[in-house]
Formats: sequence, structure tokens, C-alpha cells
Amino acid sequence: MVKINKKTMPAVFQNQCTKYEDKACIAFKKDGGYVDISWKDMNTMVRNIGLYLLSQGIKKGDKVAIFAENRFEWWVADLASLSINAIDVPVYATNSSEEAQYILENSDSKICFVSSEDHLGRVLKTKKKCPKLETIIIFDELPKKKKGVISFKEALQKGSEYKKPADFDKKLAAIKSDDVATYIYTSGTTGNPKGVMLTHDNFYSNVKQCNEYFNELITDEDTYLSFLPLSHSLERTIGFYHPIHQGSKVAFAESTVTLLEDFQLVRPTILISVPRIFEKVHGKVLSNIADASSIKKSIFNWAQKQARKNIPYNCQNKVKSGLFAKKYNLADKLVFSKLKETIGLNKLKFAISGGGPLPISDAEFFLGMGFKIYEGFGLTETTPVTNVNIPTLIKPGTVGLALKKTKVRISDEGEIQIKGPQVMKGYYKNAKATKEVFTKDGYFCTGDIGVIDEDGYLSITGRIKDIIVTAGGKNISPQNLENSLKASRYIEQIAIIGDKRKFLSALVVPAYEELEKWAKKNEIKYESFIDLNNNDMVNQLFRVDIDKYTRNFARVEQIRQFKLLAGEWSQETGELTPSLKVKRGVISDKYTKEIEGLYQE
Repeated sequence: MVKINKKTMPAVFQNQCTKYEDKACIAFKKDGGYVDISWKDMNTMVRNIGLYLLSQGIKKGDKVAIFAENRFEWWVADLASLSINAIDVPVYATNSSEEAQYILENSDSKICFVSSEDHLGRVLKTKKKCPKLETIIIFDELPKKKKGVISFKEALQKGSEYKKPADFDKKLAAIKSDDVATYIYTSGTTGNPKGVMLTHDNFYSNVKQCNEYFNELITDEDTYLSFLPLSHSLERTIGFYHPIHQGSKVAFAESTVTLLEDFQLVRPTILISVPRIFEKVHGKVLSNIADASSIKKSIFNWAQKQARKNIPYNCQNKVKSGLFAKKYNLADKLVFSKLKETIGLNKLKFAISGGGPLPISDAEFFLGMGFKIYEGFGLTETTPVTNVNIPTLIKPGTVGLALKKTKVRISDEGEIQIKGPQVMKGYYKNAKATKEVFTKDGYFCTGDIGVIDEDGYLSITGRIKDIIVTAGGKNISPQNLENSLKASRYIEQIAIIGDKRKFLSALVVPAYEELEKWAKKNEIKYESFIDLNNNDMVNQLFRVDIDKYTRNFARVEQIRQFKLLAGEWSQETGELTPSLKVKRGVISDKYTKEIEGLYQE
């Protein structure tokens, strides 16, 4: 195998395959357990799929889509495409046929990898509207062949028969740093998604930048658990390319539904997550404690007091001493160690949280127990990481320091603007939108509002497009309020309303599992969630929690009215993007009647 000294992730992968050969590269779930695949075997598949793509006439700059959930074949498809200097186009596995069609058509994709018959069906439904799409490669085996569709297994075989295998290395060696590697389409909270053009240098630079802070913490003995969508730049850069760079192993979770089981089977040492996972685990622990005996509750509450005292020690890497050290060690022995073992995170060295703000209450809950959680910030357009809390100082409520070679500034309007090697090349087929997001001196305008403290730590205070301007002219960021309110064990989802209104109100989706437990305990009879939502005692419960979790906000930011909703928001029902961001416009339109009811005299 040729050692290629190129600063691209496909080249890094080749060098690591030479170094590690038979060592486990990835692991996937099969029959209730995990099966390893070596670096050598992964590379055989990467090369054969790359050669198959060459046999189909795929050349530099051609687009290859990947429409699948996280699985080892996703890695193979990505690395194969990038190695021959094609441009790959991830499609969220949860995207509908119409959403997939927009991306396939707009990107001019010639080949599309799909995961299952379900994904295949979504593509075939709209294939006529994608005139450039020639071939579909399916990871799962089909019961019978379909025209224009080839199985992953067949593609591997055809690639192995390619007459000029050296073409793979020639294509790999010819990649230039500023060649485009991928189009990642934005979630589209307002309007159609835009194809973010990220180069090979964007990815390589961002991996190296993150390594500046975490190189000593990550070794080739570490294991990641992959469950965030690979279509999202956070998982792709930090949960895929970074472990390749470090020679670490990655195990693929079966799904987010089986996450607790997968934690227990894999026992990961490093976790890349979004705040929702931490919220869920935190909520589950509190729920279990609420149902525990009075003795267990007392022990847990005492342990939590020690945890709260431990937060500054953990955040600042300070050594515990004296009586507190003894108390904390006892709390760890009685509660924290057992909790970590039960969850399956007893071997966890640290976790990265990104993709949205991590509520301080969740961060401090885990930090107090001794977990290291480094919250960061970035966007698809920045590959994505621009800021992160660092091992020597964690500041809950902030997204940390700017990465090396990254300039972060706050505009006169309060907007966060960024310049660095990880910033995108532009939007595909959209020069106008590209021009709009860059300043004259080359800074990328994030659309986020923030402040930088005396230590250089950035805090996100909201999104410009989400800012609520009340009838009285007050500017309010709903994001901060919503994150605070999510600390309630009874609130699953929430959207603050109040633009051009006299006061703020909220649409609330209750956490029904918790609410039903509470209703049963309080002997409330109901036949449906609507009955629960209309109950006076239930509404008083939410009134108390809403007031409790917003008491530190200004008077103008208090929630005067709220409405409980019976259905959970999701991508399928239209309120959430594939990356689970709230589509505020959709919610405003969908719940017009409910919102107007909140403002009736």
C-alpha cells in the first residue's frame, strides 16, 4: 500500500490502515452483540467501492449521494467517493421522498447510496425528477433485482474486478486541498436547504484544530459510540474523521431508541452528543429517584449536595482534599459509580456536546458526578467547530474558546462572526446567498447572537431570526427561556410566542411519561392526553414549574399564558428539521388558533 503524505482525510485513512491493519476500526451491532471490522478490511471495501465508482465513469467533481442511517457502509461510501475526488452529498435518513428529491436534484447527484428498501422506495418515487441520477446502490440485499439498482455486495465485487486498481491511488494523490469534498445541505428552518460546499482542507483543518486541545486525551485505545446522524457535520468531523485521525475505534449504535442498551454493550470512552441526550438521561435518573424509597431519596439528595460542591473542582481540574474529598468519595461509591455503571458510561473519559445549547442544569448534573462534558459551538458552514470548552477550564453556560487559527468577533449588532480555515467555500448554485453571509473583510456571519467574556469564552444568547420584538419594543431571545424551561421534568418541548404581542406566551408539549406518573399519584382520571391537558390540577402543575424556571428572568420575559399540546413535534409532522431544530414559522402557522386563544381578552 502506498503511503500518501497528503493533508486530506482519505489520505489520513490510508496511512492509518497501513499502521493498524488488523486492529478493529469499527464495530456494528449484530444479533444483540457487536462485531468488529479491521482497518484492513475497511480499506478493502473503500478501495473496491471507489474502483466501482470509477468503472461507472465517476470523475473529479461528480456528485455521489448517501441516503442512509449510521452504519459502516456509510463510512465506506464516503471515503470511497472522497478518495477518487468525487463530491459526496449526505441526505438525512429521516428525510421524506420530497426532501431527498430536492437535494438529489439540486446537487446534480449521479449515483445514490441508500440503506434499505424503505430508502430505495423514497428515491425511486422521485427518480424521474432527478434526470442526472443514473444508479442506486443499496446496502441491504434486495429479494429481487430492480432496474438501475445494484447491491453494495455486487458493487464491491465489480470494483474488485476493475482492470486498473492503481487508478485509485492516482486519484487520491491528485486531490488538492481546496477541492470540494462534500455538499452538506442545511436543515432549512426558513425556506429550502442550501448546499454548503466544504473542502478537503476544511475537514482536515477542523480535525487538526480540535486536536490542539484534545490530542493528549484521545488514544488509539479509545472507543466512540456513533449515534448522531453522519449527515450532520458534527458527527462527520468529530465522530468520524477525528477518531480516524487518532486511530480510535468507532461502534455504531443500533438507533437512538436502543441507546441505553448500546451504552451498556459498548461502554464508550468518548461520546459526541447533542443536548437532548443529556436532557433525556438526566430526566430518566430524576424520574427513577422520584419513585424510589425514602431512604434511597435521602442518600441521593445527600450525594447531589456533594456533586454541586464538586462542580468547580471538576471544571478547573482541582484536586479534592480534606473532609470534602472523603464525603465525595463516599457519594461516588454509594451513588455516582453505580449510576455510571447502570447507564453504561462508567468508562467514559469525556463527552462533547454540540448542535445546540446545553442547559446549565443538565451540564452541572453530569459535571457534579465527575463526568467531563465539553460544550462547543459551530455551524454546518464552519465544518462545524469554531469554539469549545477546554480540559483545563470548563465554563457551564458557555461554548468555550475559539479554536487555534480561528478569529471570532461580535458585530455592533451583537452577531457572532467567524474567520478561519474551517469556514466553507460557499453555497452550491447560490452566489447571492454566499455573498450575503460574508462581510467585506471575509468574516462569516453566523446569524447567532453572543458575548465573549474576559477569558475569551463565548456564550450564545440567541438567533437573530428568532428574536421576539414585543409590542412594547423589547427584544427577547426565546432560546434562553426555552432552555431554562426544559429543566422541568414535565416539559418535553416548548416554543415561546410573543412577536408584536403585549406579553409572552408558550406552546408546551408535556413529557407525558412523567405527567402520567404524576396524574396517577394524584388520582387524576383521564381517557386521553387532551383530558389531561384540560385538567385544572395539571395546568397548575405547569404554572408552578414555568414560574419556577423563569424566576431569574426579567419581568418582560415572564410567561403569562401557555397552552398544553397533545402531539409531540417531529420531523414527520413538520415542526422539526432533520437536525431537530424547531421550525418556528411552521409552528406559528400550524397552531394559529391556539396562539390567538392565548391572547384573547
